[in-house]
Amino acid sequence: MLKTQQTEVSEKVIIGVDPGTQVMGYGVISVKGQQISLVQYGVIHLSKYSTHELKLKKIFERLTQLIEDYLPDEMAIEDPFYGKNAQSMLKLGRAQGVAMAAALARNIPIVEYSPKKVKQSVTGSGNASKEQVAYMLEKILKMELSREFMDATDGIAIAICHQYHANSPASAAGSGSKKAKKGGWGAFVSENPERIK
Repeated sequence: MLKTQQTEVSEKVIIGVDPGTQVMGYGVISVKGQQISLVQYGVIHLSKYSTHELKLKKIFERLTQLIEDYLPDEMAIEDPFYGKNAQSMLKLGRAQGVAMAAALARNIPIVEYSPKKVKQSVTGSGNASKEQVAYMLEKILKMELSREFMDATDGIAIAICHQYHANSPASAAGSGSKKAKKGGWGAFVSENPERIK
């Protein structure tokens, strides 16, 4: 008589955050084995707050609430892209920092991804439009997404990008730092020892 071993498929919850100073998008996904399902997505409207400090406070409060509600195992967040306006970059960096602080306060590991990396992971093109990203997410998740929440679809895309990269052979062989960028020279060396002289 043969005993069948049943291995329980563990579930991982990832929150993806698209930082912003007017609108911040987020997406929470659940991953069981290779199955990705959408748990929640939405936006935090910040334009109604009169000062930057109030916006930062709201970001921290809402993300803390989302973390308490969905208990994510990991946070994936988009790197601020470099714009022409230094003041805008500073404010965006602060928004990202406050979002990260909400995760760090709960000991949740954080990984950052560039906007180009996120688009490339989801659509195959680093120059894809928001509409193309949303279209591909609908195919991946096998469901329709609300077009009024384009910033939220960016949050979902960041979470899915993280899932793809966190489970790639490069990341498995990479560094132990959860904050580290995925891939890079360490991963290349681990995957291609015969190419090093």
